[in-house]
This record gives sequence, structure tokens and C-alpha cells, in this order.
Amino acid sequence: MVPMIRTASLRGFVDLVEELGGDADALLARHGLARDVLGADDGLIPITANDLVLDAAAAELACPDLGLRLAEAQDLSVLGPLAVVIESSSTVAEALRLASRYMFVHSPALSVGVEADPYGARGVVALTYRKDLHESPYSPQAMELGLGLFQRIARVLVGSRAGLRSVEFPHQPLSPVRRYTEFFGADVRFGRPAGALRVERHLLDGQFATADATIRRLAVEYLADRYADPAAAVSTQVRRALAGSLGAGPPALGGVARLLSVHPRTLQRRLAAEGTTFEAVLDEVRRDAAHRYLTTTRLPLGQVAALVGFTEQSTLSHCVRRWFGTSPRALRRAADSGPGLSR
Repeated sequence: MVPMIRTASLRGFVDLVEELGGDADALLARHGLARDVLGADDGLIPITANDLVLDAAAAELACPDLGLRLAEAQDLSVLGPLAVVIESSSTVAEALRLASRYMFVHSPALSVGVEADPYGARGVVALTYRKDLHESPYSPQAMELGLGLFQRIARVLVGSRAGLRSVEFPHQPLSPVRRYTEFFGADVRFGRPAGALRVERHLLDGQFATADATIRRLAVEYLADRYADPAAAVSTQVRRALAGSLGAGPPALGGVARLLSVHPRTLQRRLAAEGTTFEAVLDEVRRDAAHRYLTTTRLPLGQVAALVGFTEQSTLSHCVRRWFGTSPRALRRAADSGPGLSR
């Protein structure tokens, strides 16, 4: 299944695009989205479309800080029911643990966590914000929106910027560095291995004035009862296995079944119980990988075909027309002006 994200992630997008003089409806339509779909925060849209429309809007409207601007217009409530869990937690550490556990409610392609400081500084940890690039291509604007919102939420809950050592971005600056330092109130570094807020470890013990054990327990029970973790789905496990091995050899049911330690027929039955098939999951994985390679790199089409598991370039062309209604070259030209393209 294509990874999704709650429509609340684009809260404020239409207003910002129109404020900048752009045509929000046209931008959304080009990425298979519609204004009315964004009207309800709890709707779901493909995370790749969500991110690509952010990058496209920033490029076309000459607004390199679009992600940061959207972060300024959003707050904790964009996380929906997960926001209640976070807000009612007793400490920062507990809020991060629960956010990590239930981030799939917002999007299964995103994750947050607490990791060792990448520079080895004593008394410092990294609050990481990551996107699974096997599921969807990297988006500079989406990363800036995500980290910007992460920092704003933390500041509201903790009460100040004190303790923030630096902010880490995997990409190079899209705006003047001063724009970042003014937004975050701290040193900002680029070209880093992962998106992260580096903070003093003692902040994890910070108490929330909004802590409420009863509300937290009820909110966690609500999430556990209503939302199934997609990571437990067999189709997700197959998708990840295929994404990790695509291009290494002909994708085969038997090979994936061995990786998952099940009999091929058992795997087929479990996929059928989830309303899909091995062939359908493979087609989705190939489609997403082809889109990523065509829109974010300049690899030759023959190499793209091999990377998605096709022996012939003509097969890639046929499938791209079926998936996207256009040719590989036309799809690449349409994305050519977007940020993040390898040149």
C-alpha cells in the first residue's frame, strides 16, 4: 500500500500559496490532490504527493522558505489524536517515546526518536526526524516543515528554546542561513546524515504543565484500539523486503517468502487476507521507485529500468505510461525545475 499522511500536514498550504500569488488548485491537481480533500484534517493523502507539491510550490513561487513558513502556521494539533497523547505526557522523554510508538497514525513513513549525539558531545542527545526513503523520496521542503514544527512543538511544551544546541538538515540550505538561525534560535548545520534537533539531555526530564495520567491512558488506549500499526501488516513487510532488494535480481515470491521465513503459499494467503497480492505490492514498489529515480536523479533510463527490476527499458516506458499517463522523459521534464534534483 502506498504510504499515506494525514491531510493536516498541508494545513495552511492553500492560503500560503494564494498569498504568494500562486494557483493552489492547479498545483494540487498536478499532484493528484484537491482543495476539498484538504478541508478535513483527518483525511489521508499519499505522502509522496504531499511532499512533491511542497517542493513544486517553493520552486514555482520563488519561496525557498515555504516549509518554514508552513511550520509557523501550524501547531501540535496537526498530529490529531497523537497530539492528545503527547500533550498529556508527564515528561519530554515520555512524550517522545509515545510519539515514536504511534507516529504511524500521522504517517507510517515518518519516525521520531532519541539517539546518541552525532558529534559525541557529553550531555547531548539528538531528537531525530526521519522519512523512510524506501517508501518515498526525500523532500527538502517537507524536512524543513517537519523539523520546524518539531521545534515549535517542543518549545511550547518545554517553555523555552534553552538547551537547543543545533539543528541538523540532510540537505544544503535553500534559504539564507540567517533565515534558519532566526527561526530556530540556534546554530543550524547542513549536509548532515539525518534531520535532528540536538538538545541537552536534561531536557528529556522536563515536566509538562499539561500532564494528565488519566487522559494519557485513555488516549493511548484509543490509538491502540482504533489504529493498526501498518508495520505489522504482511503487505508492509513484503513491500520493505522488495524495496530493499529491488534491482539486485528478478523479484520473486519465493525469495521474499524465504526472507520472511514463511512458505510461498502461506505468504500468498496472508496477502489475500489483506486484500492484495504479491504482484500488486511489487507493482507499487516499482512505481514508487521509478518515480523517485525519474524525478530526483538524472540516471539514464536504461539504468532506472534495471534499478526497478526490469530487463528492458521499453518495459519501464510501458509501465510509466500506465502508472502516470506519460512517458519517462516527460515525467522527468515536469519535475526538472524542482529542488533536490541531482545534476
